[in-house]
Amino acid sequence: MKANELKRGMVFLDGDKNIAVKKIHVQSPSSRSGSTLYKVKGQDILSGQKYERSFKGDESVEPVDVSRRGVQLLFRDGESCTFMDNETYDQHSLPVEMIEDELLYISEGLEGMLALVIDDQMLGLELPNTVVLEITECAPGMKAASSSARTKPATLSTGLIVQVPEYLTPGEAIKVNTETGEFMSRA
Repeated sequence: MKANELKRGMVFLDGDKNIAVKKIHVQSPSSRSGSTLYKVKGQDILSGQKYERSFKGDESVEPVDVSRRGVQLLFRDGESCTFMDNETYDQHSLPVEMIEDELLYISEGLEGMLALVIDDQMLGLELPNTVVLEITECAPGMKAASSSARTKPATLSTGLIVQVPEYLTPGEAIKVNTETGEFMSRA
C-alpha cells in the first residue's frame, strides 16, 4: 500500500510498531520537481507514544489487519478502564494512560465507540466523529450575546474544555468534534 492511501483510523507497521493514524496533513510541493508530502500524526497502539512522520506519496507502508468491534465503557478503576464487547459481551481492559485523550470524550452510554483488536487483544479505541457532552461550568450566558464569533471556555462533564459561543449556559448539551476537540452545535 502507498502512503498516499493512508486514512484516519488505519493502522500500519513502521519498524516493529503498530501505528494508528489520527491525522494526515497533505503538503503540496513548493516547486515543480518536489513531491507531495503526507505528514502522518498518530500513536503507537501498544506504548501509546505519539508518532509523527512525513512520507512521500509513493512510499510503501504495510497495513496491519485490525478488527474493529463495537464496545462500551463498563467502569474505570484507578489505573485501567474496562470495556465490554457489544456482541460477545467479552470484557477488555486498557490502561488509563493509553487512552487519556480519548477519555475526555467518553461519557456514560456513548454509542459508536470501536475497539481496535489484533489477535483477540484490545489495543486501542476509535471514537465516533462527534459526541454529545453536557456543559458543567462556564461563564454565565449573556442575554445580549449576539451570534457573533465571540466565545468563552466551557468545562464539559468529562473534564474536556472547549471554546463555545457566549450564549450557551451550564446544563446544555453540545456536540463536539472528537478529531479537533471543537464545539460544533447544540445537541
